[in-house]
Amino acid sequence: MANVGFIGLGNMGGPMAANLVKGGHKVQVFDLSEAALSAAKEAGCSIVSSATEAATHVDFIVTMLPADKHVKSVYLADDGLITVLSKDTLAIDCSTISAETARFVGAALKEKGIDFIDAPVSGGVGGAKACTLTFICGGEAGAVARARDVLQAMGKNIFHAGEMGAGQVAKICNNMLLSVLMVGTSEALQLGIAHGLDPKVLSQIMAASSGSNWTLDVYNPCPGVMDNVPSSNGYQGGFLVDLMSKDLGLAQQAALASGAATPMGALTHNLYRSWSQLGHGREDFSSIFNYVKPISK
Repeated sequence: MANVGFIGLGNMGGPMAANLVKGGHKVQVFDLSEAALSAAKEAGCSIVSSATEAATHVDFIVTMLPADKHVKSVYLADDGLITVLSKDTLAIDCSTISAETARFVGAALKEKGIDFIDAPVSGGVGGAKACTLTFICGGEAGAVARARDVLQAMGKNIFHAGEMGAGQVAKICNNMLLSVLMVGTSEALQLGIAHGLDPKVLSQIMAASSGSNWTLDVYNPCPGVMDNVPSSNGYQGGFLVDLMSKDLGLAQQAALASGAATPMGALTHNLYRSWSQLGHGREDFSSIFNYVKPISK
């Protein structure tokens, strides 16, 4: 059993902290949301009054935050975690941020003798609740190995992608591909519907054919085709359009920095940004299905 501090109890972080408790760890948590703290308390977590208190007297500190600026602030502000973390504490950041920010934060902590890994996750809210997340880690091999017991309490797959920041690069590559597949799946289903096909039957056909992919088989974007997915719940409860747009922006930044050609990624980023600007940023990213509806004749 380890003493774990957890900061960031959103749709993903809340279930992750709860699973740490189920895994036998002692967990102290902090979030700005009173509702999130209340839910965590019911799950068996101890509530503390600040981020720095969450990082005090723990073996591990896990952060799950929205964006680069939040990670930098929580760790490196004048009253940030860097001021209280023990050299015996391993910092695990599960946020999806730029590789540059992960390296910057990690280097600052390293100067203080504090180990840090970037460990963004894949698997969505469903995976967080079901404890089936995939952790994509960047950092020193010894630090990743040390984190394994804690990560296994929250997921089932742990990969060491490479040096610090490598986890973030692998994560944005995955999410770029995921978004492209979601748009393509949505277009194919809408085309079939426009020609009178039953989307459930069409999904079965494509799932048994060369069009099979995760967004079609596991996370179908068409309402009524599949139970227990956001499309059949008003596109609520999943991975937000705004977050996918953010991740696609990170992918485009990485592409520009390296000279990589990502034309499909760039187009998909524009689609998600536009969909968000039309007022759908708080919906699940599978709601892009509604953006590609056929034009009424």
